[in-house]
Amino acid sequence: MTLKDATAVVGIGQTPFAKRLPESEKTLACRAVLAALDDAGIDPSEVDALASYTMEETDEVELAKAVGFGDLTFFSKVGYGGGGSCATIAHLAAAITAGQATVGVAWRSRKRGSGPRPWTNTAVQLPTPAQWTRPFGLLRPADEIAMLTRRYMHEYGATRDHLFNVALACRNRANQNPAAIMYDRPLTREMYMTARWISEPLCLYDNCLETDGALACVVVSRERARDCRHKPVYVHSAAQGLPAQHHGMVNYWNDDPLTGPAWSAARHLWKHADFTPAEVDVAQIYDAFTALVPLSLEGYGFCGRGEGGAFTEGGALEIGGRLPLNTGGGGLSEAYVHGFNLINEGVRQLRGTSTAQVPDAATCLVTAGEGVPTSALLLRS
Repeated sequence: MTLKDATAVVGIGQTPFAKRLPESEKTLACRAVLAALDDAGIDPSEVDALASYTMEETDEVELAKAVGFGDLTFFSKVGYGGGGSCATIAHLAAAITAGQATVGVAWRSRKRGSGPRPWTNTAVQLPTPAQWTRPFGLLRPADEIAMLTRRYMHEYGATRDHLFNVALACRNRANQNPAAIMYDRPLTREMYMTARWISEPLCLYDNCLETDGALACVVVSRERARDCRHKPVYVHSAAQGLPAQHHGMVNYWNDDPLTGPAWSAARHLWKHADFTPAEVDVAQIYDAFTALVPLSLEGYGFCGRGEGGAFTEGGALEIGGRLPLNTGGGGLSEAYVHGFNLINEGVRQLRGTSTAQVPDAATCLVTAGEGVPTSALLLRS
């Protein structure tokens, strides 16, 4: 039994994105799920599987009652924040392939724009790695990734221009996407280079947005997908990755801190795929911080070790470039909802309905957060 093309994403849905939305996270979740089911042409009563994140505040019981699901025979949650996005689809694909369910829904609802930051809760006992970093000033994810970024720049000669290339590609695509928070806000090199520091060497534009919003996907078997409203987008390969001796976000005492979870996920992902990195038409790479993109380009095999910065040169990440990137704007410029918008945008690309459509796109890589235990998907039309 294999997951290869056995299931397909047949419905996607989302709410508007904003810095502040009045609705609760539960209400936003319900709206995104109902929109995805309507997109698929499937009644809520047919849903029998759910998958989300451990950080999701809307639980299965409340969602099932509010939306009107039938009996649920499979439900799971994936840990590690943004690392869980693609794994939610993978869990549903595995359950459906194994006969544990027939119609699965994955979702993420979050009020990060108007809500609290997870690391501000001082009443919670620090996890072991954080006991060695936060008391000394590494309080936020931006601080933790800034350390890795500085090491990457030192070891391999990556520059702020390389990080700007990532930020610019995402912003250019957001400028084509009316749903993106940064739709009407172009970015220039001067704006980037003169922006305030968030955690040096990461400036304002190296950091993802703070967003309220929700998204959802519907997954069914390959056979069922033929009867749904839209062209199926097949789950070709899926993987999770947690390397040996890893410490989330603060991987500084590994033998090789710059070889993150992407490398572990990639080995499994490509082992079960019928195509290679060179045959990927478009990529949706997790971009909570610009520096995660060159690290992921290396981890997933698009270039050699230390070459991720140089890969971004010459418009490589733009439409028409070597690897068009985050075509909805990504977490940097569309919305930051723990990476789930990257999944929906991957589906749109392979349906041919993106606002920044890559001509004849037939294969897409979607990745979850690098720097934490992660996951990834290969989608194909």
